[in-house]
Amino acid sequence: MSFIRTLDGDIPKDQLGFTYSHEHLVCRPAYWSERGEDDLLLDDPEKSKRDVFDFKRHGGEAIVDATAIDYGRDVQAVVDIMKETGVRVIGTAGFNKSFLWDAQIKDELKPIIGNYDTYYEWIEAKSINELAEFVIREVEEGLEGTPFKAGQVKFGTGYNRITPLEEKTLRAVARAHHETKAPIHSHTEVGTMGLEQLELLRSERVDLHFVSLGHMDRNPDPYYHEQIAKTGAYLSFDGIGKIKYGPESTRIGLILELVRKGYANQILISGDTARKSYYKHYDYGLGLEYIIAKWVPRFVAEAEQAGFDGQQLVHQFFVENPANCFSFKR
Repeated sequence: MSFIRTLDGDIPKDQLGFTYSHEHLVCRPAYWSERGEDDLLLDDPEKSKRDVFDFKRHGGEAIVDATAIDYGRDVQAVVDIMKETGVRVIGTAGFNKSFLWDAQIKDELKPIIGNYDTYYEWIEAKSINELAEFVIREVEEGLEGTPFKAGQVKFGTGYNRITPLEEKTLRAVARAHHETKAPIHSHTEVGTMGLEQLELLRSERVDLHFVSLGHMDRNPDPYYHEQIAKTGAYLSFDGIGKIKYGPESTRIGLILELVRKGYANQILISGDTARKSYYKHYDYGLGLEYIIAKWVPRFVAEAEQAGFDGQQLVHQFFVENPANCFSFKR
């Protein structure tokens, strides 16, 4: 049996629809707040909601909110957006990368995760299995003590390195996956350490077909992408619209190269829209409508020029692949 776990409950996977596979809707990361980085605080749910409505008007149906506990989730605000817009949202249990863990833990979270001052102290103090038990509760009982359950589990690693605590959270997430059957998502910093992550997951006996790796377009290396694809893992090209990291021609070229090699069923697309300046209704950015309204037509045109069925690939990347990737399989 396969199903998708949204914040609003479990649904058959064929009901998920057109999906962005990695976004952030409302978050107040303590690490950035403590440093006065206002652009990285998505702290106005009303403005976020307007962008979600834009996405819906163009045919969008679901969003994976990849915000973990250490990145300042606001579970209730995201649930309210989901209910008011009708766009399904998949929530995330687990952890981010280690440099964020110096941040102070909010007092309201301490009854849930323990009386630690920082995420670093908490993760260092707990065993792998204790951290896994926390992640399991967020999938099976609810995020941060709410009744709204996570639909994926996540870990992250830094640029060209995996710290001991990052490995600890990776192993905890792997063990939570075995218990819950929740799909696994990873943060890769600038697209690095993906193969190393997968080797560690293999050591925890994880079937890599349950794994998606984020930020693959930040490392525009076709050989590297092919090595990851050969493992069966999904590759998330989730920097669409971020021209400062490379033009869209580069991303589309990388995606079509994987299609040529036979890996169309392992590609996910999204924008990782995690700054006010990326949002239309916060700060006049491209917004959540950009991919579905503007990038998709360009991709279709370029795919067809290259001899592919562009519309079929769009359906594959935004409907079929998310439905398969984010399924619980029992």
